[in-house]
Amino acid sequence: SRISRLERDLNMKRHLIEDLRSRLKANQENEKTSHETLENLERKVKALAEDCSNKKTSIDSLKQRLNVATKEKSQYEQMYHKAKDELEKKDLKLTNLESKMIETEYAMTELETTASQQLHGLAKQSGQALETVQKKLLLSNDKVEEFMTFVKALTRELQHSVQELRTKIKQAKKIGEVRVCQKALSQESVQLAASILNVSTTDLEEILEVEDDEETAKTKMEFEKDKEWLRYIQKLLEAQFPFASYLMDAILEKLNETKKLVEEYSSLMKQTV
Repeated sequence: SRISRLERDLNMKRHLIEDLRSRLKANQENEKTSHETLENLERKVKALAEDCSNKKTSIDSLKQRLNVATKEKSQYEQMYHKAKDELEKKDLKLTNLESKMIETEYAMTELETTASQQLHGLAKQSGQALETVQKKLLLSNDKVEEFMTFVKALTRELQHSVQELRTKIKQAKKIGEVRVCQKALSQESVQLAASILNVSTTDLEEILEVEDDEETAKTKMEFEKDKEWLRYIQKLLEAQFPFASYLMDAILEKLNETKKLVEEYSSLMKQTV
């Protein structure tokens, strides 16, 4: 009987030991699982910290870009107001030129009439009267020479104004194209493109700003057209009377071209701002 009790006690202790071993094994597995979970959480926390740091850096970069964009906006507004003032001055100047052209045409008509009368009077006068007419004719020639000088100066000024407006229009178009390109491409894309081409970002921007063959041909054609217009004006001045109406048409043609360029430049500047 005692041996039986001892065997029962021994069996109970064995079962207890097995149960404790099972619990120990389960606790070890739970501890291992908890350790792995803790490591995963630590890795996630580290990743979140790095992500927060990167976002902070990105926010600082965006703030800097915002400051740069604000400064550029202020500069373009100043350029717009300056260009607007210049355009108003040019418009006033064009108005004055038109008035002078009308006055010049009237003076040319009077000059032609006076010259014709003087030429008819020369045949009827003699002696002192002839000398007086000759003096008046010399004065008329001086007036004609002065008029020629005025017309040449006027045509040079008109050509210079047209060329200046064309240059400004090209610059305004380039500014618009660069701004569109900058909006379409991020800074990282620009740097990547520059590294692929093995050039600096500045060189890449200059490459983007190079004029195409069509624009170059257009500029050459405009230059040749201006030269032809100047030759035509010179031909009119060297021609026989009357030539006032032809000269007036040629000048008005250039004035109309100048007005169109002024309107185009004003429209481009408004779009840039």
